[in-house]
Amino acid sequence: MLVIRQQKKKWLGSMLLLITALVVSSTPFQVLTSLPDEMRMFEGSLAKWQISMPVMGTLINSDPDVMHVNGTEAKEVNVDLSKPLSFEPRRTGQTRLQLKWGNIPLKAVKVNVLPDIRVIPGGQSIGVKLQTAGVLVVGHHLVDTGKEKLSPGEKAGVHVGDMIVKMNDLYINDMNDVKNIVNEAGKQKQPIDMLIVRGKEKLNLTLTPAKDVKDNEYRLGLYIRDSAAGVGTLTFYEPKSGAYGALGHVISDVDTGQPIVVGDGQIVQASVTSIEKGESGNPGEKFARFYNESKTLGSITHNTPFGIFGKMKEQPGQSAYQKPIPVSLAENVKEGPAKILTVVDGQQVEEFDIEIVNVVKQQFPATKGMIIKITDKRLLEKTGGIVQGMSGSPIIQNGKLVGAVTHVFVNDPTTGYGCFIEWMLQDAGIPLQQKEERKAG
Repeated sequence: MLVIRQQKKKWLGSMLLLITALVVSSTPFQVLTSLPDEMRMFEGSLAKWQISMPVMGTLINSDPDVMHVNGTEAKEVNVDLSKPLSFEPRRTGQTRLQLKWGNIPLKAVKVNVLPDIRVIPGGQSIGVKLQTAGVLVVGHHLVDTGKEKLSPGEKAGVHVGDMIVKMNDLYINDMNDVKNIVNEAGKQKQPIDMLIVRGKEKLNLTLTPAKDVKDNEYRLGLYIRDSAAGVGTLTFYEPKSGAYGALGHVISDVDTGQPIVVGDGQIVQASVTSIEKGESGNPGEKFARFYNESKTLGSITHNTPFGIFGKMKEQPGQSAYQKPIPVSLAENVKEGPAKILTVVDGQQVEEFDIEIVNVVKQQFPATKGMIIKITDKRLLEKTGGIVQGMSGSPIIQNGKLVGAVTHVFVNDPTTGYGCFIEWMLQDAGIPLQQKEERKAG
């Protein structure tokens, strides 16, 4: 009798394992487990779940004002799980969906409905003129006083990469301000009190200028810079706010490698004059000239890891798109064909084929969100792939702006990195949702 009971238990255990294996390997179970615990959708979009379970279930919607399920605003909806379930966001906010089969909970998903953001893709070449917030120290030099050679700045503890923000309680805007204060302090044989920004620190240092016997001028013994200029590509323009984003990467000082802190800045039109073709080990470059400098396209207020940002007075000219298009969330960017917009001649924005070969799931902002490869034969013939000056070129997939070109692979100019557009929107002051709620991937 005991043997029979043991055999029966063993048989029931085997059956239970078999049933569990069948359930776990079934398509409906795999669909359910593949659904995220949190989902983001834009207002006006539509999503569907295809679970394919031949049973009736119940879907509980915590806030029907935010989301309609299967076209109804009821809080509890009886659903046929053999048919697709449709979800239609009605307004921004949050709701929680809980799917049940009888009293058995199958899946719970938190849904964030985001505002419908649409932007005009760029692609135009732009001239960038930056004024630093203070003056940037890019080196030390020795001052010959006749008695000794020294760098007063180095002696005072000023480092390369430091930003001099104030001198004797006066904010510094350019190098002329520095020259005037140094000469005045030298004549009066007075030290200069300086406010220095070093990374995230603020330091107070005292420096005594030294008189150079060769030119009879007082010197700090520092090489300094108050501005930077270059050429890049506009990524997007948001018509409602006038905000724009460009470049896709930070502007750093050429000597120190430090990100430039913006005091003031403008973007202007630029025209591509020629291109140095990229090849393995030698990235190419767009050569462009500033065009119609008297007409400022927009201001520069921020320089971040994702580019430069500010406001534009009007929609930029030479746009390939006249009307705004939707943007894509990071988790919706897929490997496969896409397009970039950029200029290779003059001011004409053109569309070129690329392939998104890898997408990195990101929970927090990071510049390397995707790997892209240029596949357009005409662009490869013209540039060899991605060249300097192309950074910021918008990436479009399935009619949505998904990101921007950021960097080229030095050993393979046909391939490079792109960043997700939502990180650029955030830095432009157009966040998709509250920071603590945002989650990509």
